[in-house]
Amino acid sequence: MPKVIEWPNPGENEIVWKYPIEEIFWGDVLIVKEYEAAVFFRDGKAYDVFRAGRHVLTTMNLPLLTRVLSKIAGFDKLPFKATIIFVSLKQFMSKFGGQTQTTELAPLKFFGSFWFRIEDPNLFVNEVVGGKNTYTTESLQEFLRGYFNERLIDTLSQYSLVQVYGKLDETSFLAKNAIYDSFKRLGIELIDIKFEGLDTTPEWRDRLFFIRQGTSAAEILRMETVKKAAESLGKSEGAGIGAGFLLPTMIQQPSQQIQVACPYCGFLNPQNVIYCGKCGKSLTPQTTYQQEKCPNCGNPIQPNWKVCPNCGTKLKPFNCPSCNFEVPPNSKFCPNCGTKLI
Repeated sequence: MPKVIEWPNPGENEIVWKYPIEEIFWGDVLIVKEYEAAVFFRDGKAYDVFRAGRHVLTTMNLPLLTRVLSKIAGFDKLPFKATIIFVSLKQFMSKFGGQTQTTELAPLKFFGSFWFRIEDPNLFVNEVVGGKNTYTTESLQEFLRGYFNERLIDTLSQYSLVQVYGKLDETSFLAKNAIYDSFKRLGIELIDIKFEGLDTTPEWRDRLFFIRQGTSAAEILRMETVKKAAESLGKSEGAGIGAGFLLPTMIQQPSQQIQVACPYCGFLNPQNVIYCGKCGKSLTPQTTYQQEKCPNCGNPIQPNWKVCPNCGTKLKPFNCPSCNFEVPPNSKFCPNCGTKLI
């Protein structure tokens, strides 16, 4: 007597259910209800998929599985083993939440909801249900939350605090576009994402005002240092005397650092650096010195230069190309042989 195989009374929030009997007979009747799919799974791989309808199991409607079973003698007369996994094709909701860091390393807490549905039952069973042994709705929801959170953490870490903080709708749109393809590779359509909260620490909320004004991170740090120092002094004895002397010193802007030109490429480097920031050549103590200027055009020059690279003015005595006589700077003719120099 052929048996009837179906998903009995699936709950509203149930996504997946495994038929408990693996011994299947040819002629058994498979009933798949609307918004369901039944996938035949065997030896770690999904094979034939059945959509809504009443199906009598034969070698004709199980072509993929039949191809595998045909290697067994008399397979068409004997029961065969396979796992039948029922998948709901309805839309479902799940929650997400966690913590990450933005590009400026600001802590960012987030939580919300996402909606999805199974788009490709065969791929879904291969990659998630059978592939990861998630045969219950509870274990499946747990896997999807973790999978979603991991990719959302990676996505949000690529944005600054200014770009995402307080922008729930914009961030939801960015996240959906970034994660959509990752879910599609599992056979799942990511329908929508809704952030219900995005927050950071009180310290970073205070910093956010100055960041939006274009204040640099170094300047923000300096202001916070001054504020903490003032609070510390205010709690100590003699605060009225000490604060007046200390705070003006701390608030002063850092002095302008002296820069010197690289003798090889002319790039301006901070004084006493070891390597040039442009050409990478070593700057020995003899080459880190304050700038001199061309007497003709005022262009920055180095003491070992013989000609100004800007205007061509001779800066030091040099040898005549004709007679090798040492010629004074800015000479137009060689005083020894009369050769024209300019």
